[in-house]
Amino acid sequence: GITGAFQYGLQVSIINSPAEYIQSFIRETWLKRYGSSPSAEIITFMWSFIVSIYSIGGLLGSSSAGYLSVRFGRKKAMLFANIPALLGAALMGLSRLCGSFEMIIAGRLFSGVCGGLALNIHLMYAGECAPRKLRGLVAITASTSIAAGKFVGFALGLREVLGVEALWPILLAANAVPALVQLLTLPFFPDSPRYLLIDKKDKEGCI
Repeated sequence: GITGAFQYGLQVSIINSPAEYIQSFIRETWLKRYGSSPSAEIITFMWSFIVSIYSIGGLLGSSSAGYLSVRFGRKKAMLFANIPALLGAALMGLSRLCGSFEMIIAGRLFSGVCGGLALNIHLMYAGECAPRKLRGLVAITASTSIAAGKFVGFALGLREVLGVEALWPILLAANAVPALVQLLTLPFFPDSPRYLLIDKKDKEGCI
């Protein structure tokens, strides 16, 4: 769950704290490029786009979750979700260094793809692997992980942690940590018995 639905909760809450700094960054970048300060409407539009494009990425990720989980299996699909997570983290983390607010937009889009994939495949993978008696309890880990992700995102955004002007790119790139944890640990987990039996016709592997 830490590397599944957690990603969604983290990205939903983590964007709130550095709002003022990102808007200032957009203003400064625009001024350097075009020689004039952008209007308040342009700043508001760009900020709204940065926030909302996560949902578009989530829609793309959710739409492809079913295909990927059947084509490659639940475990490999979960591992695949880390690619857009790490790519998004890299884009957002390097955005100020490169002087490009468009990198934040692209990074949020990729993070949304990861969130859409991870949330849906988490539910499938955990539910199919859980023993029958624990299936309901294991399914709840999705909502628990979302809440934990939101809490961690809020905590990281505090001014005493990463919620300061000098560190906001690191704050936006924080989702790389759970993605790396998953890349290192998930290969040791078994694949879904349901996937092995129904999609792969591997009865022995399922048992």
